[in-house]
Amino acid sequence: MRKNAKLPKLLGKRIQKMRKIAGLTQEGLAEKVNVSRAYIGYIEQARNSPSLELLEKIARILKIDLKDLF
Repeated sequence: MRKNAKLPKLLGKRIQKMRKIAGLTQEGLAEKVNVSRAYIGYIEQARNSPSLELLEKIARILKIDLKDLF
């Protein structure tokens, strides 16, 4: 496994953790960032990698700095 292959898993776990701390469901977060609930699930499961623009939106909704996701 490549070193950077772990990044999507780490990112997904951090988004999931911060989403739960913020009291949001996948559906609630998805609505706020204008993507499907399934897409948020895929990000959290490391099946999809979000764009930087989407990561910025997620961080803003979760009220955290972008760097806190990494």
